[in-house]
Amino acid sequence: MRIFIRILILFALAVGIAVGGRFNAGNVVLFYPPTRIDVSLNFFLLLLAALFFVAYWIVRTVVLTSEMPKKVSEYRQSKRERESNRALREALKALFEGRFGHAEKAAAKALDLPENKALASIIGARAAHHMSQFDRRNVWFTGIEDDAAFKTARLVTMTELYVDQHKADLALDAIKELNSRGKRHIQVLRWALKANQQAKNWSEVVKLVRILEKNHAIHPALAGRLREISYDALLKENGQDAESLRRVWSEVPQNERKNRYIAVSAAAAFIQCQILDEARSIVEKALNEEWDNRLLRSYREAAGSEGSVALRSQIELCEDWLKQHPKNAELELTLGVLCLNQKLWGKAQVHMEDALNHAQESRTVLEANLSLARLHEAIGQTQEAMKHYRQCAIATSV
Repeated sequence: MRIFIRILILFALAVGIAVGGRFNAGNVVLFYPPTRIDVSLNFFLLLLAALFFVAYWIVRTVVLTSEMPKKVSEYRQSKRERESNRALREALKALFEGRFGHAEKAAAKALDLPENKALASIIGARAAHHMSQFDRRNVWFTGIEDDAAFKTARLVTMTELYVDQHKADLALDAIKELNSRGKRHIQVLRWALKANQQAKNWSEVVKLVRILEKNHAIHPALAGRLREISYDALLKENGQDAESLRRVWSEVPQNERKNRYIAVSAAAAFIQCQILDEARSIVEKALNEEWDNRLLRSYREAAGSEGSVALRSQIELCEDWLKQHPKNAELELTLGVLCLNQKLWGKAQVHMEDALNHAQESRTVLEANLSLARLHEAIGQTQEAMKHYRQCAIATSV
């Protein structure tokens, strides 16, 4: 529609000029002594218009010529941008496809554009890492150390790749720098958890598990298992010093102390430090919450001294448990050992023989025979004691 209107205007203008020129009888005299030129007004106007257009095109040519270097530079820049962006897309595609060599080469081409340098370097670093070219990966990272806009992306990527390489110290340094910048989003916390696991910073692992669990960013089963591993390691590390052990145990929440796996580790640590009262308490609370035969081994190791209230209380408690768990070989053996410590010979022998009859694990069989041998030695039945020692030797050789 616009073209039609413009053509219509041009035709109207041409008609107007033609009509105006037909009835225009004026003259123009150009006088420069001694020369005089007479031309019609219409011709003069036509000549003036022609001169105007010639001057316009000359000026236009000069302007275009002067702008040519700039346009060439812009064209080259535009071409570089297109090629760099295309290389960046190819690098991303190759990275996701697992063609890491091609991805790194494409990333190198994408460096021609400064705006793409940081992103291309991160892609190149990832590609080099997956090819186990760790020195080349570090060179990629070094090239963008001064890029503030991509600093967080660089640090998060470094954390992930260092964790994958099992370089926990380097990963923790990157995490520390991220934390100083106030960047503690969920993915950073996940990498921090893995890095601290590798570095065996178990106290920090427990803290991170709680944070991730609170944000529903970790599976409850995994969180529980990580807590068990962490507390087990902490208790073993501090098992030589009673004060340190009590400090670690005081930091364990009450609901987690009843966990059977944590209780087994805690009881063993307290027994090693000869804090038997606490060990017995841990086992009793855990068994009342969830039964586990491994706790019974610690329970008999933490037995009270002969004639003590603690030992009598242990025997009574085991008798109550036996009513709830009949024919439990580990429990019968524990009760037999406790009765042996109390010098209740008859009850001790009955429970130990029941344990031997019901035992399914070779370890329980061995301990039952060894306890019966000690019992018969204590009451002067040497032949019976030798018989059970031989059974121990056979069980050990098998």
